[in-house]
Amino acid sequence: MTCLPGRYRALGVPDNWLVLGGRGSGKTRLGAEWTIAQACGLPPIAEAGRPNGRIALVGETLGDVREVMIDGPSGIRSVARCDRPRYEPTRRRLLWASGAVAYVFSSEDPESLRGPQFMAAWCDEAAKWKNAEHCFDMLQFGLRLGQRPKQLITTTPKPTSLIKRLMGDPAFEVDRYSTRDNAENLAEGFIAALEGRYAGTRLGRQELDGELIEDREDALWTRAGIEGAYLADMPELQRIVVAVDPPAGSRKTSDACGIVAAGIADGGRVVVLADESVRGLKPTEWAARAVALYHRLAADCIVAEVNQGGDMVAAVIRTVDASVAVKDVRAQRGKWLRAEPVAALYAQGLVRHAGRFPELEDEMCDFGPNGLSDGHSPDRLDALVWAVTDLLPRALGEPRIRDFG
Repeated sequence: MTCLPGRYRALGVPDNWLVLGGRGSGKTRLGAEWTIAQACGLPPIAEAGRPNGRIALVGETLGDVREVMIDGPSGIRSVARCDRPRYEPTRRRLLWASGAVAYVFSSEDPESLRGPQFMAAWCDEAAKWKNAEHCFDMLQFGLRLGQRPKQLITTTPKPTSLIKRLMGDPAFEVDRYSTRDNAENLAEGFIAALEGRYAGTRLGRQELDGELIEDREDALWTRAGIEGAYLADMPELQRIVVAVDPPAGSRKTSDACGIVAAGIADGGRVVVLADESVRGLKPTEWAARAVALYHRLAADCIVAEVNQGGDMVAAVIRTVDASVAVKDVRAQRGKWLRAEPVAALYAQGLVRHAGRFPELEDEMCDFGPNGLSDGHSPDRLDALVWAVTDLLPRALGEPRIRDFG
């Protein structure tokens, strides 16, 4: 089991283990090997010849569990060298010849963990989970079989309330691994390319070094504040807009095209519905993406910032679909001044999120008076600001955005 850190090969592994790792640091491979060892009774992870026969596999979504944890390149079925388990998708479980069974769960449905009981659990990318604390708590009540139930949590670190809670829990042993630790198993030049772009930045420290980066002190939003903005039940929406913040170019190194959808419910509360921002697409391609989101959500209009491209922005959108209603907006103030009143609406509970939007949330929590810490343009955030501004203009002291043509 080459992926197991050396000090555990002889000593065994902790019963409660939190592994924080950068991208490509081997977290998934470690989780897969750990799970296989639990199911087959392989030391030092499990007691020799005594498999832990009931295992929980918990991911952000059911699709993530199957495509990453089970059938991904470093997943359980891909790395199993003997007794390759059989997956039963209709019953959402993995079966080993040893008699061990691993059941699949999603953070989207914490209540599905109410009732089942386990000897072990592997939780992957817990920093991305929806309903994170509720899901984790439900799992703890089910870890009640065997003499010493075990759990492994593997994740890229983010300062969510669950991750900070586990890091402070004396029952958990915490380990950190960087992308460099797994260099021999990654494509040649991969680390050098990413370090050339992200070394020393906030994103690089988190995604490559596996550091837990706390909220930026001068940012307009906090992780805790955004977690408090998640909706449990979707209200009926009166009006929906798709906001577009177009890039200045279409190269892969250009700024992203911000595409964020939001709607307004009765009582004046805005609900953020989607973040489909993209990078490196030609104008007709990002316009097609915005138009597809417009139709999928039955939106009322596309709100487009025209500072970069003027009338070309609306023209490109109408080239894709001439029937789309387009409104233009031109920035008269800096990004911080535009975003500040929107952040105040979040604090008042007037803007909520219908789901998790990790990359948008990262920009929100890293946006200070001098922009993002990595120097990039906050394109997702800009699109969010335009959507909220269009839906709640009076609350922000803004005039109604005029129609093209």
